[in-house]
Amino acid sequence: MMWLRTSCEMRFEVSVSTPFILMLRPRNGANQWVARESYMIKPNVPVFEFTDDYGNLCQRLIAEPGLFAIHTSADIHTDEHIEVCPGAPFEEVQNLPNAVLTYLLPTRYCESDRFIDLARELVEHALPGYDQVAAINEWIRQNVRFNPDSPYFQMSAVEVNQAREGVCRDLAHLGIALCRALCIPARMVVGYLHGLQPMDFHAWFEAYVGGRWYSFDPTQPEPRGGRVVVAYGHDAADVAIFTQFGPALSPIHMAVTVEALSGPPE
Repeated sequence: MMWLRTSCEMRFEVSVSTPFILMLRPRNGANQWVARESYMIKPNVPVFEFTDDYGNLCQRLIAEPGLFAIHTSADIHTDEHIEVCPGAPFEEVQNLPNAVLTYLLPTRYCESDRFIDLARELVEHALPGYDQVAAINEWIRQNVRFNPDSPYFQMSAVEVNQAREGVCRDLAHLGIALCRALCIPARMVVGYLHGLQPMDFHAWFEAYVGGRWYSFDPTQPEPRGGRVVVAYGHDAADVAIFTQFGPALSPIHMAVTVEALSGPPE
């Protein structure tokens, strides 16, 4: 295990009163514990928190015209190494937990029904289960360029496969679609990755095999730990770190940091 300190700072120039939903708080789970957290909003406005259908911690607020700033920070105890399990078996659909079944279905960004033939081709020589997902992950890594400056925007898995490049969430969409095409449940994860270059929020995917979820990240040359989960969902539509309603807004400033600590925070 290792200690990480994460932070995110965003600033917006708001022209009219704008409702926001934010998804910026890391969550406690089996592989991470949030020991300290701060969450500052300027100017101060009423914030209402709720937990969505995926267990993500969400905040609702209305930003008034002018400069609107958000700063979060957290100290988190998380796995230093990612868990791998070659040979973990495929789970028959009839044996899947009810809560997992939903991650078999095609979604807006993951058109799994369009990938059945390709998925079968990619895993032709792999054992059913974990090894199939590992083959998919490696094929994406070798054939789809991870480009943090990709000119493409909000691509679906079909579009990523055609463009053969994309940002981290695009590669995750393709991995999810290919897994679901084989009846392997898969979901999107958004959070932080220690040592990511260039540093930013990061996205990867998880697949359900051998009775549990395992992480896969086609942007990285080998399995890497040092991850902090902020949100889970079917695809990027479920895990946006901010959603605003009204005139389109992009941050005028955004900075993300992930620092390794030598031990527990004081």
